[in-house]
Amino acid sequence: MADLPPARHLLRARDFADARYFEPLTVRDLAAAAGLSPAHFSRQFTRTFGESPHQYLLTRRLERAAALLCSSDWSITRICFAVGATSVGSFITSFRRMFGQTPLAYRASHPPAASNVHIPRCIAQSFARPKNRTFREDLAVAGP
Repeated sequence: MADLPPARHLLRARDFADARYFEPLTVRDLAAAAGLSPAHFSRQFTRTFGESPHQYLLTRRLERAAALLCSSDWSITRICFAVGATSVGSFITSFRRMFGQTPLAYRASHPPAASNVHIPRCIAQSFARPKNRTFREDLAVAGP
């Protein structure tokens, strides 16, 4: 890893956080992904991306929670734990701080999740096909 530019190490850790935001990640885990000591990693990450590794991870989790609130009918508790939060109370507080409203109010301010359900065209076409067959391929041809 020594031959990579320093920012590449940080990008590796950021990509790791993006891919595994729902796991109980620590700064030590992200620093290991970057191949740096936790203290050095934290300083470099904050200097490069403008927020601490912990804040970055929290932001990713809350953004994913907001997407799930709009695209699913999951309960707030299920969403909380699905995005890697460990406490519903602190999740709601953090969500309100970031989005200016509670998760329930956020969900209510968007169209219901059912309006986002789309049926793939191939499925719609298969159900639209006529049920009676015009070529009678289901009948066996009697031979002489």
